[in-house]
Amino acid sequence: QVQLVESGGGLVQAGGSLRLSCAASGRTFSSYDMGWFRQAPGKEREFVAAITSSGGSTSYADSVKGRFTISRDNTKNTVYLQMNGLKPEDTAVYYCAAQTTGWGTALPDFDSWGQGTQVTVSS
Repeated sequence: QVQLVESGGGLVQAGGSLRLSCAASGRTFSSYDMGWFRQAPGKEREFVAAITSSGGSTSYADSVKGRFTISRDNTKNTVYLQMNGLKPEDTAVYYCAAQTTGWGTALPDFDSWGQGTQVTVSS
């Protein structure tokens, strides 16, 4: 398994921006598809965005499409989530996840998870 550590969360006003980072351990990061999920209080964890191992393809949840951008730097073993136009409903703990086989956007498709970083958007 790969070890993942998220950072960059915080408190921001509605309409603001944040960039989350997820640093991965190991020498095979460039072979993993990566994803971001989020979980709001009292709700199930949900898919936000994913990116293929090369960075050539991405996928987004409809709720964040056009506002969030996932990217990666394989030389730094890091995946990013740029979040613009934040809304109070984006408030959640954001988790980074790695997918070592196949491609998918469902929770079971990912086999390594970070500890999460809190994002709070005030109105």
